[in-house]
Amino acid sequence: MLLAIDTSAGSSVAIVDRDAGVLAQRSVEDTRKHAEVIGDLIRECLAESGIATSALSGVAVGMGPGPFTGLRVGIAAAATFAFAAGKPVVRVVSHDAVAFGWYADGNTGALLVTTDARRREVYWSEFSGADDVGLPVRAAGPAIAKPDELTTGAHRLDTHWVSAASVGLLAERIYQHGRDFAAPEPVYLRSPDVTLSAGPKRVTT
Repeated sequence: MLLAIDTSAGSSVAIVDRDAGVLAQRSVEDTRKHAEVIGDLIRECLAESGIATSALSGVAVGMGPGPFTGLRVGIAAAATFAFAAGKPVVRVVSHDAVAFGWYADGNTGALLVTTDARRREVYWSEFSGADDVGLPVRAAGPAIAKPDELTTGAHRLDTHWVSAASVGLLAERIYQHGRDFAAPEPVYLRSPDVTLSAGPKRVTT
């Protein structure tokens, strides 16, 4: 049983169980209020599910791709909750979770997943299908591009949020079949929107 968190697009939190499925999920599609809502979403999901923190096996978190500021809110929330609860953190690529949900709904064939990267660009990943245990097979990406630069025969899925339930259920499936989780480094794909100081400015009279 996992607490799952994703803030690569909107903010989403879920409690999932490998056998019972989705026990609770709360999501906010606003892409600029991650820090304001993430704590409430966690509390609401725990309350709705009736699951005690001690009953959780761990925390699953989407590692992007996503904008720097929003993405790190979810990653930090997952790390903080897991540390306080004494639970492990498991990581998945957020686009993989979108693809996992799409294939789990019975869809087949090649899939192109895109999420908003701002600056009139999108993050994208292409999948060739699902393997014999239902895990998405990523053929290319994650990467970043202008929307009109993407030409493919795959079904295109433009999404404004990533379901934490899909993040958690994907993590459960990865663990069940002994596959590798995502690396601990977030998938930012571009530098943060900040400018480092060049040093103290000279004061003149």
